[in-house]
Amino acid sequence: MAHKPVRQVAVFGAGYIGLVTGACLAELGHRVVVRDIDPAKVALLRSGDVPIYEPGLGDLIARNKERLTFTTDLDETLHGAELAYVCVDTPPSSSGDADLSRVWSVVRSLEGAAHLRAVAMKSTVPVGTGTRVRAALDAGGLAHVGYAANPEFTAEGTAVHDFLHPDRIVIGASDEATAALISELHEGVDGPVVVMDVRSAEMVKLASNALLATKISFINEIATLCEKTGADVEEVARAVGLDHRLGPHFLRPGVGWGGSCFPKDSEALRQLASNTGYHLQLLSAVIEVNNLQKRRAVQKLKDELGTLTGMRVALLGLTFKPGTDDMREATSTVLASRLLAEGAEVRCWDPMARPAEVEPWVSTTRHATPELALEGADAAILVTEWPQLKDVDWAGAAAVMRRPVLFDGRNLLDPAGMRALGYTYMGVGRP
Repeated sequence: MAHKPVRQVAVFGAGYIGLVTGACLAELGHRVVVRDIDPAKVALLRSGDVPIYEPGLGDLIARNKERLTFTTDLDETLHGAELAYVCVDTPPSSSGDADLSRVWSVVRSLEGAAHLRAVAMKSTVPVGTGTRVRAALDAGGLAHVGYAANPEFTAEGTAVHDFLHPDRIVIGASDEATAALISELHEGVDGPVVVMDVRSAEMVKLASNALLATKISFINEIATLCEKTGADVEEVARAVGLDHRLGPHFLRPGVGWGGSCFPKDSEALRQLASNTGYHLQLLSAVIEVNNLQKRRAVQKLKDELGTLTGMRVALLGLTFKPGTDDMREATSTVLASRLLAEGAEVRCWDPMARPAEVEPWVSTTRHATPELALEGADAAILVTEWPQLKDVDWAGAAAVMRRPVLFDGRNLLDPAGMRALGYTYMGVGRP
């Protein structure tokens, strides 16, 4: 049996996607050099520490340390590299378009790397970016180097598993040789390969996240209607999800979606449509529903308490989802800001979050346990469905709260059980 070729891969960007990509490619047996321009981050990685929390990632990096190198040096990154992966951030610019400055910085740095066989784009970019990158490579003397869009579909908290056991590997390439090379690179990955043109591959990532966001906003609208009609959204969603045409995934009501992908990619797709002269009406409504959903929790507390001025409110969970330390576009940021604006005192708990020393977080207090955050509180909002919150001594917490008022923003807890403990319990879409 022929041995699988071992490739030398350069990965640009030691952020979330770059680290997962580099570590997983090393796990597949390839030699990988990951470059980042932040010396502190590179030093941390070289010491064996990982600057982000992602289950299994640290073990993967440690296990493959002989094949995985971290550096700030461009020459070391490109030395002997056959493939270059672009895994840098593309945040929204002031105009709402994706800021591709980091992408172009990487593309320019490849000039002279004539030994490359292909450049692959992991970063989420607007449709049509590949055409411009192709032109830049041609102008930089790399016309012989293939180009591919190879978008990522990893979810934080399960990223390593998602990379190694994906629903699909999407490869958008303008030539068969490049598509075959990227496909071969993933040999050993448990998932089907789907080959298409570059522009279609660029669209797949944006469309996938927009559709998932749509499902969440849809069930949140149904949840609001359930509250007004006396139906239970949990029962509705369970039955709807049993329809094989629809499925149960992402039919979980809550206090809104956030994170590094859904908000950015939804806005990017809407901006892309606007740039073509087309208005995505459905997606615009999806975004509007989500923005409103984050604020409804604060209004519910205000309605219950009469005022939020002078009230102590505990936010339980800060990250945008459990299993990560990511605070990007987290619902908790909106909730904390609104509560402070209403004159409330905000107390917080989260096992992993590391909020930046900026507003609203500098005006809140952090506590080591949920029970400490709840002590003396007039109300609480369960923001992130950390499993630890199921194990809280809720009876004891009710005894030390000034008022046992709880808004369960993820429908994590049993309503009847919480009310039996004396709580004024409010959920999302529950009667």
